Amino acid sequence: MYSDTDLERAVAAGAITPEAAGALRRFLAEQTTTSVVDEEQFRLLTGFNDIFVAIASVLLLVALAWIGQDIGPRLGGEGPSFTSGVLVAAASWGLAEFFTRKRRMALPSILLLLAFTGGVFATVGIGIGLTLDKETLNHEADPRTLALILGAAAAVAAGATWLHWRRFRVPITVAAGAAASAGLILALIASAIGDAPALRNAMLTGAFVLGIGVFGFAMWWDASDRERKTRRADVAFWLHLLAAPLIVHPVFQALGVFDNAVSMGSAVIVVLLYVLLALVALAIDRRALMVSSLAYVLYALSALFRELGAVGLNVALTALVIGSALLLLSAFWQAARAMIVERLPEGLRMKLPPTHDIPATVQAQSA
Repeated sequence: MYSDTDLERAVAAGAITPEAAGALRRFLAEQTTTSVVDEEQFRLLTGFNDIFVAIASVLLLVALAWIGQDIGPRLGGEGPSFTSGVLVAAASWGLAEFFTRKRRMALPSILLLLAFTGGVFATVGIGIGLTLDKETLNHEADPRTLALILGAAAAVAAGATWLHWRRFRVPITVAAGAAASAGLILALIASAIGDAPALRNAMLTGAFVLGIGVFGFAMWWDASDRERKTRRADVAFWLHLLAAPLIVHPVFQALGVFDNAVSMGSAVIVVLLYVLLALVALAIDRRALMVSSLAYVLYALSALFRELGAVGLNVALTALVIGSALLLLSAFWQAARAMIVERLPEGLRMKLPPTHDIPATVQAQSA
């Protein structure tokens, strides 16, 4: 099974011509009766070997983290998590040199990137905490100090993901770096306000603004590859997956959805917000925007049905309503998208993916 990224790499290497790659894309689109763009290509598996290597990698990394917890006290006396972070980060980078850089395996590359970022974050956070004061790692520590430690760890993690991107070019890396940068900004907000009543609203507002910023960043990547022929489209996919919860969670939190205070009015707002997300997702042709916020809508509607008296069937009714709506939208995705995009201004339409099949051209340059 070959992805658009594989075709792009083959064209860049001169193995096939851009015309041949375009013909193959058109043939596959005709077989599925959808355009190449609307397929929203996304590679998670290149074969069962991806699953095999992913399982083996998880086992190895968990074992190293466990060993780090055991040898940490013997080395320094107080830092098992610090040692675990170092081992996990180093092993993840080393494994990526083979399975990502040479073998180009999708699922293992994603897991190794996440493990590397998490390992760096844990190493820096625990390391700084132990260096400053051993008591900063317990619950009695000053919240501002903890926020600064987390911010420093997020900053280093963001820098580490940038180095990882320069080396391996895994599409999810940009989203991981954006998440670390967002964590840094939220940590700075928390350190500036401290343990005060205004902290909650400030954090929610900050997360919402950051979500809008990540969404704009994702659209920048999307606009640079309207035909979705390069790695840039994959980068945008993960950024959209990150942006949706950052945007939706603060709104739902402000509505009291997670405080078991769902009223008819707040439920209507939740549904309208998801409908708005669906319209945006149709316009930009990104189902990821809806999927990553789906859990919030499911929770809100389930709570609403429970409040209306359907205690035993609240989950089933929620799944029935949302599942039916999503299947109907999927069946008529192209037609619905065409209706929306055709009504947008010309300048905006030129920045969005086309609503019909277009002459396939391949951009040889990598993202």
